[in-house]
Amino acid sequence: MNAPFLSVTEATQPPRYVPPRPVKTHYLKTLGPALLALWLPSCGVLSKLSDVGHPPDMTKPSDPTTDPAWHPLSLPMPSAEVTPPAANSLWRTGSRAFFKDQRAAQVGDLVTIVVDMADTAVLANETLADRTGAQTEGAPSILGLQASIPHLFGGTSASSLVSTSNTGTMTGTGTINRSETVTLRLAGEVVQRMPNGNLVVAAKQEVRVNSELRELSVTGIVRPQDIASDNTVTHDRMAEARISYGGRGTLTNVQTPRWGEQVLEAILPF
Repeated sequence: MNAPFLSVTEATQPPRYVPPRPVKTHYLKTLGPALLALWLPSCGVLSKLSDVGHPPDMTKPSDPTTDPAWHPLSLPMPSAEVTPPAANSLWRTGSRAFFKDQRAAQVGDLVTIVVDMADTAVLANETLADRTGAQTEGAPSILGLQASIPHLFGGTSASSLVSTSNTGTMTGTGTINRSETVTLRLAGEVVQRMPNGNLVVAAKQEVRVNSELRELSVTGIVRPQDIASDNTVTHDRMAEARISYGGRGTLTNVQTPRWGEQVLEAILPF
């Protein structure tokens, strides 16, 4: 086969420069803003950028019943009982004061909620399991073929065709040591009076220290009888109690894992 013929001019000329093909950037120009618009609200970047240069803004005081998440409670109630008036008496049933009951009793009244939680739990479990098993299977007589079994299976005896043994050991140790202490005092408001006389109270408080905003929230149902004479009620006398103590700001951002890390922890199987 003849080699390709090159002229002297073609052999001495340098290779021709071919410019690279231009990169099509119109896709990036179209998808870039759309992806950015979806990414910023999803990870809370906009709210974080709004707090740059100044501490988080406090929530304005508002009526708790205007919150979309708030709804009146509906629970089984006994039939209403009318207290008959007592003739020639100045004392009202259930009153703590001679002239007026100073405790919260109507919608809009204030009550002090005392949260004093000191929970401690210590739990230690230890499990040890050990199991051993052995089994041997044989066929001393198989239609007269037992004499040929050693030749077919390399010297295996017909009386011990199958022999198994197993040993299992499991050791487990678990320890839980938890201690929580929460002490709060905050004023709440009666937002609903139920047909049986119980009161639905809601309290919310915000405390800002430097660039960290602490939010306290307590809601629940209390009996008027459980409100002390100083107009305070403890959390252990509240039914359906919901106590929240959190915050937002610089410290919370540092202690909260990034949303990408939370997604990976939720979907990764290992």
